[in-house]
Amino acid sequence: MGDRGARVSTFRRQGEHCVATFAADEVRVLRKVASEVVGLLTDGFDHSDPVVGRLFPDTYPEDPEESAEFRRYTEGDLKTGKVDQAGAVLAALPPVTGGEVRLDGEAAEAWLRALNDARLAMGVRLDISADTDLGDELDDAVLHDPTSPRVFQLSVYAYLGYLQESLLRALITDR
Repeated sequence: MGDRGARVSTFRRQGEHCVATFAADEVRVLRKVASEVVGLLTDGFDHSDPVVGRLFPDTYPEDPEESAEFRRYTEGDLKTGKVDQAGAVLAALPPVTGGEVRLDGEAAEAWLRALNDARLAMGVRLDISADTDLGDELDDAVLHDPTSPRVFQLSVYAYLGYLQESLLRALITDR
C-alpha cells in the first residue's frame, strides 16, 4: 500500500455513523480483498481448503459425522451471511478515486465481520498464528526481499487489522 509513511484511513464517530475517508489505493485493496472473500465462498468453495476450514470450523471436531450433520443445516446460511458482509464492504466503498465511507451501526458490524473473515483467510495463507509477531514477520520479509508479494500481503493483513480496530473503536465510542 505505497510507502510505509503513507497516511492510513481511520474511522471516527459522527453522530450515529462511523466515517472514514479512503485514498484510492485503500479502495483498491479493500475492493480486492472483499472480492476475493466472495470468490472463496462462492466459486472457490472447497472444504479441503484450510481457509474454508478456518472460516467454517468443525463444531464437533471429535465427531466428524455430527459436524457434517450440523454443517448440512447451517453452512448455507453462514456462507450467505459472510458473502453479504463482504458485499456490504463492496457496496459502501467509494469510487476507485477514493472518498468517504459512512456506515450506520448495522453496516459497521457487517464491515467488522467481513474484515475479520478477510484477516482469518489471509492469516491462514500467510501462516500467521496467535504467536506470530507481525512486526518481526514484516521486518524479516522486507530484509529477505522488499519487493516480494509476502511484504505486500503482510502489509495488507496489518492494514486490515488496523482498520478493524479503528472501526470497532468508532462503533463503541459514546455518541
